Amino acid sequence: MLTLQRNIVLALLIAAAAAAWAVLVRQQTGMDAGMRMDMYSPTMGMTAALFVAVWLIMMIAMMFPAAAPMILTFHQVQSGKRGRGQAFVSTWVFVAGYMLVWASTGVLAFAGAAGAEMLAAHAGLAAATAARIGGALLMVAGAYQLSPLKDLCLAKCRSPIGFILTSWRDGRWGAVRMGLQHGLFCLGCCWLLFLALFPLGIMNVAAMAVVTLLVFAEKTLPYGERIAKVSGVALLLYGAAVLVFPQALPTFQPVDTMTMN
Repeated sequence: MLTLQRNIVLALLIAAAAAAWAVLVRQQTGMDAGMRMDMYSPTMGMTAALFVAVWLIMMIAMMFPAAAPMILTFHQVQSGKRGRGQAFVSTWVFVAGYMLVWASTGVLAFAGAAGAEMLAAHAGLAAATAARIGGALLMVAGAYQLSPLKDLCLAKCRSPIGFILTSWRDGRWGAVRMGLQHGLFCLGCCWLLFLALFPLGIMNVAAMAVVTLLVFAEKTLPYGERIAKVSGVALLLYGAAVLVFPQALPTFQPVDTMTMN
């Protein structure tokens, strides 16, 4: 019975991630030329509500595969409590707490993106200058991959059992708190990788796929820590290349579209 329940939860997580990817791919392929130009702007020309909605779809697509081991471990413990006749909490309460972290991050991301657009328009940045700023951001993301804070958060994310043993809370609110806490550890692992999507194109499906595979590999594969370090070096090198050759950035526009309104 437990195995069946576990498989159902896993199937639902995979289905949600697959549906989210389908929405993202369809949205990108259905864009006209004007919409594609908006895709390269930090806010993608969206309102705050729409941006956060799209951000959540992105997080479901990109984070559910990597979060699945933790979610399934939580479900296993709660199923054991139910089997012993003890009070238990639905796994989806934990997932709701986890997603609340990413929803809050989407609000902050929109605020930062809107502010960046305003500053860029006011300063009248040339396309090459904007691309070099993006290159610098990629280098910051690469440096973070090599940092002790990244190692600490990644260690927490790579050990679902360890998280259960050290962070367990009973009750519905306890499950929400656990989801929030695990979400914060995931955020600590990945926030600069997601920030790096802005210079690469926030709706760039290829870039999102690479980040998704990287996050999944870091958290689940035996040599995840080494993969994080290698990716950090790669980001540093790519960011440095963009500083020298701004055209190497996918969002580089020969015409300064940021001042064309």
